[in-house]
Amino acid sequence: MIKKLHLKNFKAFADENFDFKPLTLISGLNSTGKSSVIQPLILLRYAYRTDYLPNNGLKLDNEIAYIGTGEDAIYENADEELISFGIVWENDQQTIWNFNYDFQKNVLPIASIVNDSQINQSNLFSDNFHYLGAERITPAGFYPLSENDVIKHRQLGKKGEYTGHFLFEFGNQDIPISELSHTHSESQSLKDQVDAWMGEISPHIKTHVEKVANAITLKYSFGISKKYSPFNVGFGVTYSLPILTAILSSKPGTMIIIENPESHLHPQGQSQLGQLLALAANHGIQVIIESHSDHILNGIRIAVHDGKIKPEDVQLHFFEIQSQMNEIKILTEKQDYLVCIFA
Repeated sequence: MIKKLHLKNFKAFADENFDFKPLTLISGLNSTGKSSVIQPLILLRYAYRTDYLPNNGLKLDNEIAYIGTGEDAIYENADEELISFGIVWENDQQTIWNFNYDFQKNVLPIASIVNDSQINQSNLFSDNFHYLGAERITPAGFYPLSENDVIKHRQLGKKGEYTGHFLFEFGNQDIPISELSHTHSESQSLKDQVDAWMGEISPHIKTHVEKVANAITLKYSFGISKKYSPFNVGFGVTYSLPILTAILSSKPGTMIIIENPESHLHPQGQSQLGQLLALAANHGIQVIIESHSDHILNGIRIAVHDGKIKPEDVQLHFFEIQSQMNEIKILTEKQDYLVCIFA
């Protein structure tokens, strides 16, 4: 688990620390630096999973998190040509990565790594991790297969594009955390649990997964209705399927990062999803979400009120801009401080 993230000279942040809890919600106005809190984690994960680190550097234009070049990555008023990321782990050990600045390169050379002994122990760099970006799969007739991502590493893809294949392979297995079971599910299987939680978004829905040649088809039925293609059931079903699959298939110790989980969901569905995310965080999954949704937040508040998660296990970072000074400001439940001034 990550307890704290330190960013120095990275994008909007001159020198800033962010606390993380079992459930961390990043919210606020557009273009205020919210994604810049998540991007270092994704960049580091990609660098280690593709062997850019520990010996080469940080690739800024990868297919998972695109920044551009060093000029796009460095804080505008940086006082030195060095970008630093620091992570404090659950055991209070800290790892620090220092990268040399090169304004036109898409790989920042590694300058030094301090205390890298924790890297092999962190789920940030393991298969016990899911990241779903803001842009997810859309309704389609066929979805891709991936033996490497799904069979070998149990991943869903950044867009959730391998969710159908994942459900085809593992849908009959029981979910690892029984406390996440929906009360109206037919069984503990991943497939039935996903259907039951999907019912909070679209009542009585059932998911049908088939393997056809070198692809996967997904169809949906409602009660005793015929099967419908994803084109005819609305974007909300397709967008939420990877999220529910990621949560329900994860075991304790997994880290899940989701951007805009509320996309295309009605308010009740957003609130129910917020409660499920809180429940997952309370049972050992570290959940990090970026959201603009009051309903997601209210779902988390309901979960706290109902005792499904302790208030001290939830962290909120809210970003806004000070209109007079054009400053980015972060609000938490305990502090109110300035992190960046743009000239």
